[in-house]
Amino acid sequence: MEEIEMFLDEAKELMQKAVKHTSSELLKIRAGKAMPNLLDSVMVEYYGTNTPLSQVASINTPDGRTLAIKPWEKNLIPDIERAIINSDLGLAPQNNGEMVILTIPALTEERRLTLVKQAKHECEQGKVSIRTVRKDTNDSLKQLQKDGVAEDEIKRAEDKVQKLTDSYSHKIDELFDQKEKDIMTV
Repeated sequence: MEEIEMFLDEAKELMQKAVKHTSSELLKIRAGKAMPNLLDSVMVEYYGTNTPLSQVASINTPDGRTLAIKPWEKNLIPDIERAIINSDLGLAPQNNGEMVILTIPALTEERRLTLVKQAKHECEQGKVSIRTVRKDTNDSLKQLQKDGVAEDEIKRAEDKVQKLTDSYSHKIDELFDQKEKDIMTV
């Protein structure tokens, strides 16, 4: 049935988006290592427009605990410092006249456990999104049944939706396991 396939395709697409969103949220949780994507959310005032930091500067990692931000234009250094201070990253930028340097502090055991809890929360939010998609899709399928579609076709479609749900929930579990390992590695 064409309508059933449409609902299944939409459910799959929404579940993929939930996994992708969860993955991007997990990237924001820093594990004590200097990674350029840590600054993805930082926006810099550039000629009157909020611009992603990565579009006005190069970001390098000279070592595991340092980020070096070299702007394309030196006059942006104070704006970059201000943007980092105003972000919720909790990092103190240092300016050497050529670039902005960020030192990522080592994580305490307590902070690591807090970050694992935060990652667990983000993953649970992703799973909730997936289950919501399952519920909405199943509701739509039940409506099709009321509109005259055969019960066994609806049952097969619901089974497919459950398999999709299990598959994408498993992907989120894998993301969490990887992030937990990343955070807890000293």
